Amino acid sequence: MDPPGITPIFLALTAGRPAKMQKRMAFQAVCVAGGVITVFGLLGHQILAYLHVSVPALMIAGGLLLLLIALDLLTGKTDEPKQTKDVNVALVPLGMPLLAGPGAIVSVILAVQKADGVGGQLSVWSAILAIHVVLWLVMRYSLLIIRVIKDGGVVLVTRLAGMMLSAIAVQQIINGVTQVIRAG
Repeated sequence: MDPPGITPIFLALTAGRPAKMQKRMAFQAVCVAGGVITVFGLLGHQILAYLHVSVPALMIAGGLLLLLIALDLLTGKTDEPKQTKDVNVALVPLGMPLLAGPGAIVSVILAVQKADGVGGQLSVWSAILAIHVVLWLVMRYSLLIIRVIKDGGVVLVTRLAGMMLSAIAVQQIINGVTQVIRAG
């Protein structure tokens, strides 16, 4: 979860929508991410064990999904299939996997597991709440940037976001493959 890093991606994915809708999407994305993180914080080990999914597999899958999103941002793909044209980007890809991605999920699972006592648990959950509030504030007020950079700037930010996101995705895939190799 990277508040400054999500700003260009949020602007790129919500470009062209009314400001009121963008503000709502910022809130929805944070709510989705918070829900996913909470579920995995409470039940993460059980979910992964039930599905027979390893943490490296989760990292690789998340990296591939992020790479697909990044390629769309880089190429400026705007023609969406009819069945997904009205899909709310606040849910996917913003809420999940950009905000609540495999890295954040794994981090929360480990932090909750390693937290000692009530004080430790309270600290972890307070930090989770705080980062979600910061994410919402950053996305909500990043809309002011659109007024300054105009349409041409949004296109530039979209391409830059795609490039950064593709690098993050490739690194996540590399990290997952490295863990598989070390375990094998």
